Amino acid sequence: MSSLKEQKRYIEALRKYERQFNPKELEEYKMFVKRHKDEDEFDSMSMKRLKELHDKYYKPVDISQYDKYFKKPEN
Repeated sequence: MSSLKEQKRYIEALRKYERQFNPKELEEYKMFVKRHKDEDEFDSMSMKRLKELHDKYYKPVDISQYDKYFKKPEN
């Protein structure tokens, strides 16, 4: 996956968590968004920090809890 696509994916995933960021994280996030809009490819340190923010806030939905609603009834 190219770096710009990966950046976009992380930035878009973090958008809904903006209100939960502390002031320092919010400032960093805004800087990441600005740099991404300028189509600036992040260096390894910036990308690492963006991934850390993503890992801290983004929790994928556990889809296994919905299995009971979509299983065929057994006869």
